[in-house]
Amino acid sequence: MSILDLFRLDGRHAVVTGAAQGIGFEIARGLAEAGARVTIADLNPDVGHDAARSIGAAFEPLNVTDPAAATALAAKLGGADILVNNAGIVRNTPAEDTPDDDWTAVMRVNLDGVFWCCRAFGQHMLAQGRGSIVSTASMSGLISNHPQPQAAYNASKAGVIHLTRSLAGEWASRGVRVNCVAPGYTATPLTKRGLETPEWRETWLKETPMGRLAEPAEIAPAVLYLASDAASFVTGHALVVDGGYTCW
Repeated sequence: MSILDLFRLDGRHAVVTGAAQGIGFEIARGLAEAGARVTIADLNPDVGHDAARSIGAAFEPLNVTDPAAATALAAKLGGADILVNNAGIVRNTPAEDTPDDDWTAVMRVNLDGVFWCCRAFGQHMLAQGRGSIVSTASMSGLISNHPQPQAAYNASKAGVIHLTRSLAGEWASRGVRVNCVAPGYTATPLTKRGLETPEWRETWLKETPMGRLAEPAEIAPAVLYLASDAASFVTGHALVVDGGYTCW
């Protein structure tokens, strides 16, 4: 077998949450190009259906904050070979002024939602003795970003990284690998809005050694690697894709 063959996903079913646009869409597209049968699971059916059709994928509505919905989707699909937890949100509010609802909303999507989906699909993977889970964490789970305030987001992504390690340790001997990617600033609609604040833009670009934002398509290959047999001996890992931001 060629090394390149290890990246192929033919015959495997991949479920990607929050994949109607941005990083998630590029991940779904990349997995489909590698041969996987892809299901986009997203809260937005209008955008989601179009996104799925454009790459030959299926679409399923999913609110990741609802554990019963995650369980029901896993049952409906009969599980999956690959799960990518990508749904996420951010609230840029100073910690001392953060409303309870903002903190709760970020944690429910970014951390609780990851666990609900890991648990729901993980049960099927454990039963079949194989599976790969990749979550979208962030370099914000490793450092504290500035100048923008985002304590809830940072804490949630740190939680994703440690949840990844915890599940990897529990499930490694049962055939299920659990990893995450930790992107830096990426040119998604959300990040582009942040660039409209001059102080944020200057700091983000100045403190990224490569001097630019990533394109969403630059995150997808890291997910493909972790999802595929090319990473068959990799579990519990946070793969940083940040243009060098965390090396300083």
